[in-house]
Order: sequence, then C-alpha cells, then structure tokens
Amino acid sequence: MIIWLIILLFTSPVFSSEFNIDNYSSSIEFAQVTQVEVSKRANGTWCFDTSVRHNDQGWEHYADRWEVLDLQGNQLGHRILGHPHDNEQPFTRSRCNIKIPSEITKVVVRAKCNKHGFGGKALLVELNK
Repeated sequence: MIIWLIILLFTSPVFSSEFNIDNYSSSIEFAQVTQVEVSKRANGTWCFDTSVRHNDQGWEHYADRWEVLDLQGNQLGHRILGHPHDNEQPFTRSRCNIKIPSEITKVVVRAKCNKHGFGGKALLVELNK
C-alpha cells in the first residue's frame, strides 16, 4: 500500500515538472506577451525583443516586468518595465546578455502587471542554435 502511495505522489500532476503556458486569462487587465524575437550573440548570450499588451492606466496599474523561464519555471532573465505605456500598446522592450544553458532549446516568456501579477498569455519560444 505504501509503495502505491509513493508512486501516486511522484506521478501526480501536482508535481508536474513542466511550466504550464495554457492556463491564462486573456483579459488585458493582465499583461499579455504578444510577440518575442530572439537572437543569439557571438558571446553565447541571448537577446529578447518582447512585445507586451496591457491595459496600462498610469502608475496605479501598468505592465511592470517580463521574464524568461525554462520549462520548469526557473527564471533565466528578466526586464523591468520602469513606467506605464498608456499610449503605446502593444509595446516592445529588449533585454540582451541573458545566459541560457546550451541544453535548453525552449523557453517561456511571460509578463506581469503591478496590480494583478502574472496570469496573462505567455509564449513558448524555440531557441534556434
């Protein structure tokens, strides 16, 4: 009986090791990643040009960050968005010098706002080596 409980514990979806990008709100009250372009630099680091759409409403409610995660949800890099983009939607901001281990071929890019946190659409991005 105990062996079955151990097997169930480690095969349960609660302990899934992959980040789930299919569970999100499509409301623009949450920051939505709309497009990501990536390029690899000669030094082996990556640049991410990330477009975000959000219902920015001044300093009280705006998209304030995007981040790059591996498929287990570990953060590999991020970009802080320092101000609201009320009149620029969607907007694109870049971040370079993001180090990604060579064995990683796919990453997730997600964004958040200062009021609702994460919860909008994230994108799965394939890294072309």
